[in-house]
Amino acid sequence: MGWRAKEANAAHMRAPELAGRWLPAALGLLLAWMPSAAHDLAGSRPNFVLLMVDDLGIGDIGCYGNRTIRTPNIDRLAREGVKLTQHIAAASVCTPSRAAFLTGRYPLRSGMVSSQGNRVLLSAAVSGGLPTNETTFAKILREEGYATGIIGKWHLGLNCAWRDDHCHHPAAHGFLHFYGTPFTMTLDCLGWGRSPKHVLLKRGLDAGALLLGLGALTLAAARLAGLLPGARWALAGWAALAAALLWAGARSASQLMQHADCFLMRNEAVSQQPLREEDTTPLMVRDAAGFVRRNKQGPFLLFVSFLHVHLPLATTKQFRGRSAHGLYGDNVEEMDWMVGQILGALDAEGVADRTLVYFTSDHGGWLEARFGREQCGGWNGIYKGGKGMAGWEGGIRVPGIFRWPGVLPAGREVHEPTSLMDIFPTVVQLAGGQVPQDRVLDGRDLMPLLLGVTQHSDHEFLMHYCEHVLHAVRWHQRSRGALWKVHFFTPSFHPEGAGACYDRVVCPCSPPGVARHDPPLLFDLSRDPSEAQPLTPATEGAFWQVVERVAQAVQEHQRTLSPVRLQLDGSDNVWKAWLQPCCGPFPLCRCHDPENPQ
Repeated sequence: MGWRAKEANAAHMRAPELAGRWLPAALGLLLAWMPSAAHDLAGSRPNFVLLMVDDLGIGDIGCYGNRTIRTPNIDRLAREGVKLTQHIAAASVCTPSRAAFLTGRYPLRSGMVSSQGNRVLLSAAVSGGLPTNETTFAKILREEGYATGIIGKWHLGLNCAWRDDHCHHPAAHGFLHFYGTPFTMTLDCLGWGRSPKHVLLKRGLDAGALLLGLGALTLAAARLAGLLPGARWALAGWAALAAALLWAGARSASQLMQHADCFLMRNEAVSQQPLREEDTTPLMVRDAAGFVRRNKQGPFLLFVSFLHVHLPLATTKQFRGRSAHGLYGDNVEEMDWMVGQILGALDAEGVADRTLVYFTSDHGGWLEARFGREQCGGWNGIYKGGKGMAGWEGGIRVPGIFRWPGVLPAGREVHEPTSLMDIFPTVVQLAGGQVPQDRVLDGRDLMPLLLGVTQHSDHEFLMHYCEHVLHAVRWHQRSRGALWKVHFFTPSFHPEGAGACYDRVVCPCSPPGVARHDPPLLFDLSRDPSEAQPLTPATEGAFWQVVERVAQAVQEHQRTLSPVRLQLDGSDNVWKAWLQPCCGPFPLCRCHDPENPQ
């Protein structure tokens, strides 16, 4: 072969590589020359299907590097859309993260945090929840004529003063249709174990019964020994009766706990209590397909908030034993199947091209999750830490995938910092609504970034809170191409094994169990995404410059905060019998979904 032929062949071999380099740039230039491509899409009123998984690790999905758990439907979304690689949750546990997602604001602004160690809402029968003066994207889209629905987990409160006031119900926040659980999945739901609050309640009641029983025996012995006057003999009987009643109450309370938080609601009525493991997946898939079918003329917003992959990993028989990673892997693969069914419903109703689909997780995988000795939580890939671990990447870096056929470029990856809070302004503006002007918003419109009109995120700083405490700050220093992470506090977890707080459900936010760093820990995530090697003034010449600039940003941020009532503190986060949802005689609380008779 002559040299000209060799050059031609080499050029031919390099063509795909060169095209991969210049086509995205050409697309960006074309969109930039177009009259505000992203702006023109505002008010285009697409349908929205927002998919959020519970406790999914970013390393559990094929398109983010997993090679042993099968997630073909999620991987398909990434191939056909835009994948974000630095997508960040506003909190590393459920309730505050979801509040931030729906409102586009740090959870501290709405009071959806605690100062007492109660990281989430602890029951469906507490009075705390997302305040009604907060504006969700569902509220705005409802005002814009969208049909709005949520299927699955809520975990943002239910009632305030009595059992049916529904002040925190999804309907109070813009969702016309609701089918799912207002709380979350717990070990009580499948009877495989007891939740921590169930254990504490039972221990307390058992201890009270034991003390009263011992008291009755002591009084009886004293009477028999002649040490107790006859008139006091009745005390022993009353103590024994109280002990028996308390013991019986402990047994009843234990049974009630299995029903108290483990139930399904259809709109504002309890429809199944307790929920049945074999029902949840098919019922929710069917309800999602039905919502799409009823509203296919559009526009609609459907938020599918999966009960997967939170413990106790409710998995149908069809998927048990299929994965290489035990029950957790089975649960992930079933969730991916559900994603496929929802995408299939969009295709079947002919609305896929008019629908923006978004996929994410509320935070990172739960490293402490176990059944006995078996680890049953997610994998966060190369990132340190997990659920509940404050600012470590493993707890807050989550999947972020957008698909909108014909609008968003297929196969594009975005390596800029983005946030779950960005969904609020993105969805609102595409729907033709106006973002609120009477409050601080922390989310940013993602469309220019997704389209390639702009190359950089609008987030220069992102704050990483643990409850009400600021643990870490991320600074995207664009001029230098650096992504700094400053940690003021970190949880004192065990580095061996999964690297978790083995003696707790999740790591704490405040001492003891938290290390304070002065000077703070500094990492450059662009070079060290695993946060393995903290930088020092000796190893990083810009150390003090970065720390001082971040401290200035923190001060500016804190000036935007206003005092609010913390919804996860005090009596607002304590179980109240008069708020307990129940679909039958209290405390039996038993019923089956009339649309799924058993």
